[in-house]
Amino acid sequence: MGYAFPVIVEQDETGMFVATCPVLTGCYTQGHTIEEALANIKEAILLCLDEIPADELPRLEKVFVGNVVINP
Repeated sequence: MGYAFPVIVEQDETGMFVATCPVLTGCYTQGHTIEEALANIKEAILLCLDEIPADELPRLEKVFVGNVVINP
């Protein structure tokens, strides 16, 4: 059985792509491309999961991912 983790990818001021998994504390990485950042975050998530007991995994069904539109 697989798990779908939310991931945020942002480009920083140096042009690198920083990927974070907000439901796993301290789970982040970077890459020169979006594809590289996504591959790296998969690896980072697996490493984080190795440190979390199965009964302490985050409840992913409570995660909402969306956009908020602000009209100033």
